[in-house]
Amino acid sequence: MADKRILHLLSPLRHASPFDLNMALDAGYDAVIPYTNVTMDEVASLVQDAIFSRSPKDGAKTCVFIGGKDAIAALDMLDRAKKAMVPPFVLSLFVDPAGSFTTAAAMVARLERALRASHSRELSGTRILVFGATGVVGFASAVISALEGAQVTLVGYDGIQRVQKAADEIAARFGTAVAAADGSSDDLKAQLLRGAEVALCAGRAGVEIISADLLKSSPGLLAVADVNAVPPLGVAGLDAFADGVKIGDGPTVGIGPLAIGQTKYQTEFGLFRRMIESTKPLTLDFRDAFALARDLAR
Repeated sequence: MADKRILHLLSPLRHASPFDLNMALDAGYDAVIPYTNVTMDEVASLVQDAIFSRSPKDGAKTCVFIGGKDAIAALDMLDRAKKAMVPPFVLSLFVDPAGSFTTAAAMVARLERALRASHSRELSGTRILVFGATGVVGFASAVISALEGAQVTLVGYDGIQRVQKAADEIAARFGTAVAAADGSSDDLKAQLLRGAEVALCAGRAGVEIISADLLKSSPGLLAVADVNAVPPLGVAGLDAFADGVKIGDGPTVGIGPLAIGQTKYQTEFGLFRRMIESTKPLTLDFRDAFALARDLAR
């Protein structure tokens, strides 16, 4: 019987993520082996090489982590991996491209807690804008929020075309509707913010998305959350450690990137531990990440 807990890390990128490698080893894996430049067509053969080398009774001790920087490609790789199983030869799967699923889960979970604590509100029915929505974190946070019943709008910094494509992908893949809007100027962002209750900022590092003037002109904004820890932050006046702290003169509370990062770290670590401790093979994606992040935030 095999004793080693082994994680095979698959990435379509040139380099595997050092963050994920460190996290998996710290969580307790005996060995973490990176595979880079992995194509979609190679996933099945790699998975089958892994499952057939061990007894079916040891399937839970063999795990595959899917990384990269593309949420859709990672989910497609996950699907290929699941289809490659030959029961009773199976293994555990965990998908978290660029840490986006665990980061998005942490952001939405912290938002949910802040809405409850400061405004006695739930995610369901809340009008949420997602900035940086074509990136992996923005995309994942939009999906999580929409599946929880929020009214989500993806905001494009360069027009509506790319966010509309993302909205169509979300509808087709997850069966939930999100809107798309042009936020390519401050005037357009101001119009959107005046009709919103929450803004999730997942834009590029070092880019301010919501200025102090935009905050002042958004009296109905209940909460903002930002995952950018590189100055300037995505929201003017937001402290990186803020966790439901009031920002500005209105009702808005802010959740900063380092508060989100704490829950993100605990979530990814916790999912690795869940696979290590399980006696049965698991398949973990953004839904599992949000369930754990929500428990941690509570």
